[in-house]
Amino acid sequence: MKKHTIELTKEQREALEHLVKKGNAPARKILHAQVMLKIESGEEGPNWSDQQVKEAFGVGGATIWRIRRRFLEHGLEDALNRRLQPERPEKQKIDGEQEAHLIAVTCSPAPEGYKRWSMRLLSDKLVELGYFEEISHKTVWVALKKINSNRG
Repeated sequence: MKKHTIELTKEQREALEHLVKKGNAPARKILHAQVMLKIESGEEGPNWSDQQVKEAFGVGGATIWRIRRRFLEHGLEDALNRRLQPERPEKQKIDGEQEAHLIAVTCSPAPEGYKRWSMRLLSDKLVELGYFEEISHKTVWVALKKINSNRG
């Protein structure tokens, strides 16, 4: 007998069956519902082995284990829904102070001979002013898009 067995209530089983039959949810959520219905070890559950689930749905053992663990620890909704990814500050290319300098440069008049700032002009100016050693025009674009800027 498995150490971590799932036993669904009648209401939970009906909700999962409805979710699968309706098919109007994200594919991952439907897949998790299908897996839960098959690994259930209650009276009405088929109690499939992990190997049977792997073959039927093409999921890995870690996915089955994760669904089971999340259901037992946090309940049905957590087992079905995808978790939000945490913020990753190390992925952020521009910090708050650098963003402030970018905004200040963007709000200043465009260089002589130009009607407005381009992303390449902004990235070159930021490097020239010493705010960055190097910065891509695409990084500048992403930062400005995030703050809903209007360059003119």
